[in-house]
Amino acid sequence: MKLAIYGYGNLGRGVECAIAQNPDASLFGVFTRRAPESVKTLTGAPVFAAADIFNYQDEIDLVIICGGSATDLPKMTPALAAKFNVIDSFDTHANIPAHFDAVNKAAVESGHVALISCGWDPGMFSLNRLYASAILPQGTDYTFWGRGVSQGHSDAIRRIDGVLDARQYTVPVAAALDAVRSGSTPALTTRQKHLRECYVVAAEDADKTRIEKEIKEMPNYFADYDTTVTIITKEEMAKNHAELPHGGCVIRTGKTGLSGEHTHVIEYRLQLDSNPEFTASVLVAFARAMCRKASRGEVGCKTVFDIAPAELSPLSGEELRAHML
Repeated sequence: MKLAIYGYGNLGRGVECAIAQNPDASLFGVFTRRAPESVKTLTGAPVFAAADIFNYQDEIDLVIICGGSATDLPKMTPALAAKFNVIDSFDTHANIPAHFDAVNKAAVESGHVALISCGWDPGMFSLNRLYASAILPQGTDYTFWGRGVSQGHSDAIRRIDGVLDARQYTVPVAAALDAVRSGSTPALTTRQKHLRECYVVAAEDADKTRIEKEIKEMPNYFADYDTTVTIITKEEMAKNHAELPHGGCVIRTGKTGLSGEHTHVIEYRLQLDSNPEFTASVLVAFARAMCRKASRGEVGCKTVFDIAPAELSPLSGEELRAHML
């Protein structure tokens, strides 16, 4: 499968690395909004101007779109789905239905396939929520993220006027996590499950009080959480916040038996050294499935719920049955 990367930040570089690990994938090139001559790829892959991507429709099997969910993907994914098979990692959960509708319209009208909201959450965590709730219908779902850097939330802060750089750490509330793992089913509000720690490098003349207020009141990102904002220097950012770890867990507590006498706890956990590299690895696996769907003439937008597990693997059905089942 011949893949293209659209956007070359942390996620785009992660996709480049993931493609290199998959022998059935090749990288056509990187498309960037920066001046192409100013961008040096990790593998020496060619770099093109983002606006030129439509000149290569016949040479690319699928475009992996590596933009931010706040402002990039709502525009990029429908526009590119009108000309290419595409996949993105849109992660603003509240806006997924609207994003799906927009991308589906573009993909159906153009005869392409698209996959949205693919990564680890939404993505792998979504699948585990579905599996667990289907297996234990009498139960309760809990999702905890972190402690780790949220790329989407960090990107949203960086879009605020006067912000030069930002890292946002999502932090589970330990007491809430322990209560769920014990098998009890506490009723937890959004605020009771997670804290959000924001570290911000602000322009020298920026109104730091305004920046803090905009962060804490941002809907879908911070308004429903206890949030701390710490203004730091660029040197502190480089020294203490250069890495991008993340992780978390999906837990479902459920009951079985005629009177619910037995309690079961299902937990799926991730501990990630690099959030973007892991997300990129998920994207490339699902790109394989989408290329297979495109080759069969399927069209329209999909989510991870629509992909059969076997389509993610480069192994044949015989190999999967012999070694994985």
